Amino acid sequence: MDIFDKAYNFTQARIAQAAGLYPFFIPIQNSEGTEALIDGRRLLMFGSNNYLGLTMDPRVRQAGIDAIKEFGPSCTGSRLANGTLELHLELEGRLADFVGKEAALVFSTGYQVNLGAISCLMSKGDFIITDKEAHASIVDASMFSIAELRRFGHNDVDHLERVLKGLDPEAGKLLVVDGVYSVSGDLAPLPELIELCKKYKVRFMVDDAHSIGVMGKGRGTAAHFGVTDDVDLIMGTFSKSFASVGGFIAGDETVIHYIQHYARSMVFSAAIPPSNAAVALAALDIIENEPEHNERLWKNAERMRSGLNDLGFNTGTSVTPIIPIIIGELETTLLAWKRSFEEGAYTNCFIPPGVPEGSSLLRTSYIATHTDDQIDRGLEIFEKVGLELGLIG
Repeated sequence: MDIFDKAYNFTQARIAQAAGLYPFFIPIQNSEGTEALIDGRRLLMFGSNNYLGLTMDPRVRQAGIDAIKEFGPSCTGSRLANGTLELHLELEGRLADFVGKEAALVFSTGYQVNLGAISCLMSKGDFIITDKEAHASIVDASMFSIAELRRFGHNDVDHLERVLKGLDPEAGKLLVVDGVYSVSGDLAPLPELIELCKKYKVRFMVDDAHSIGVMGKGRGTAAHFGVTDDVDLIMGTFSKSFASVGGFIAGDETVIHYIQHYARSMVFSAAIPPSNAAVALAALDIIENEPEHNERLWKNAERMRSGLNDLGFNTGTSVTPIIPIIIGELETTLLAWKRSFEEGAYTNCFIPPGVPEGSSLLRTSYIATHTDDQIDRGLEIFEKVGLELGLIG
């Protein structure tokens, strides 16, 4: 069999493109945070992870410009070799303090954090246990580590306990969950999960990619629940609230020191560029000193959630600025995405295998810098499309 046969036989995307219903890889000409310029049209941006709107903050932008002028555009090597700057160390110290841990380690992307940190800690015969809706990078890390993967129903604590009961009590075990789930917008029940970790002697890691800057006054879900000391490892990214690219893992200094020397996705990858580190530091300054950005984010999210629910949309179990519009049927979801796009709202379309069969949805997310007028206009667009397609009565 020719390994390219799978490529030659992949036709679904081309069919959707020909029908004008392809919602992916749309080129954006320019973005102003709450709006995007696409094919000469301005659309409301309801599909971004720029939760605090800091990509447009002049202080954040200037920090990146200044770093390029001082350090150049790249470190041209891995952190292990020639790619560690004092800027990286400053960022790591600040992040550790910010999330309440002894130490932190910066990677070039959030995906690399999970791939490297999880895989280097886990070995053959160990178990990685995770939620069925956990991020793909967690699943990929289990394959990279050759540890065995066990999954439990989404936020189903009883199912998790049944899984833990069935594992070898002497085996190494790591429970990894998303703090905020990036599609459904709900929270992992950290206090209940911690109880089970203590009962079954399981280490606990929280992926706070969509929580940092959002939950716990920006410090993440562990801070939100007041359980920081009971979470062994906290992971975060810079590509959401921090207006940059990169990620970090935080925990006990001894554990972080080990990860620093054994995480292959960091040891054998180029260091985060100086500009990205400087931008993350500038964003962290703002998050720590200007709580009004977080407060405005939550005001916008609650206003939109109430508006969508009042219109009759199904927003599932979301309690965060990620608010899905659950539609179910694939073709109708694609039509809803297209009509919303035509009316001026940019959303993210999630269809199988990204979500289970029969659970297709539009993922919408909101930004601190959205204005009241933009929220009102968004609700008008969703109402029009919902009535047109029979999604609401």
